[in-house]
Amino acid sequence: MANKTPLLLVPGLLCTADLWRDQLQALEDVADMTVAVHHQQDNVEDIATAVLKTAPEKFALAGLSMGGYIALEIILRAPERVTHLALIDTRADEDSSEDKKKRQDFIRLVERGTTFKGVTQSLLPMLIHPSRFKDEDLTSRIFQMAHEIGRDGFIRQETAIMNRRDRNAELGAIECPAIVISGNEDALIPAPHQKEMAGRIPDAEFHIIPECGHLPSMERPFETNTLLRDWLSW
Repeated sequence: MANKTPLLLVPGLLCTADLWRDQLQALEDVADMTVAVHHQQDNVEDIATAVLKTAPEKFALAGLSMGGYIALEIILRAPERVTHLALIDTRADEDSSEDKKKRQDFIRLVERGTTFKGVTQSLLPMLIHPSRFKDEDLTSRIFQMAHEIGRDGFIRQETAIMNRRDRNAELGAIECPAIVISGNEDALIPAPHQKEMAGRIPDAEFHIIPECGHLPSMERPFETNTLLRDWLSW
């Protein structure tokens, strides 16, 4: 198909391109896709700078979780380059003091440890819907992504997340077609919170995916792909 839409996909914390495996396959007829790598810098501003250096002149932009924080930094910095925006299970707030302390404690724990397990079985309830806990294909992919990012990459990512700025007051400046997608049982960023964020973006559509946690692109790829395909046609 000619005239495919350039689409930049930004993964979340401890996630690699495998987060978008199903989108890379299902949307290849309508989108020319690349996946950002962002575990080499320790602040959102530097990550956005690096991503923009290699991104197409104009592109659609989709980010999940931490990827959404980066996507907001990108579009607010270079709005003329972003043609469409998709925010998936993410938020525009900065970390609360309690959130920052949890991240700092986790970083110290990781720094003291001799091994880095990344995502463990005990953390899965925060990431995926309870119905998927025994899905070995899904869970093994999540574990493998965390392993590939590694301890140092994780520390850099957590540091970047912890020090990001609140973007709520700037959401009204977003002018491109925007969609916010939420898993209805996201334990990390509840769907009502994401709906509130969507309401601050002019004309943004908000969609909830049922029986889904924090990772719709992996948990419910068909529903996610359907929404993204439609969004790209706006």
